Amino acid sequence: MKSLYLSPESWDLAVDSAGNIATCTEPYRLAQDAATAIRTFVGDLYYDQATGLPYFTEVLGQLPPIELVKSLMVDAALTVPGVVAAQVFLTSADRTLSGQVQVTDRAGALTAANF
Repeated sequence: MKSLYLSPESWDLAVDSAGNIATCTEPYRLAQDAATAIRTFVGDLYYDQATGLPYFTEVLGQLPPIELVKSLMVDAALTVPGVVAAQVFLTSADRTLSGQVQVTDRAGALTAANF
């Protein structure tokens, strides 16, 4: 299975060496899809308004325990088909929260993507 490759710097589409829209495959695809699931707000997906993290209602401006935020992110990562385990690491600088998700696939391979 393939996903569109998103540039880690801009989280936007990228092109390959032939000028085509770049794609990625497993194992990186699983990590990137997990990071995308973590970045999705509830209500963002046109076709499924319930999917995503409740950033506006439970995270932003609420000061929840960091373990709750990590738990929500891990749960989102586990919604990606093929991901059997996930671990989230968060970093904060200048009022900006970012992090890394590390996912394990069915074969036991560990792959990471930043978000």
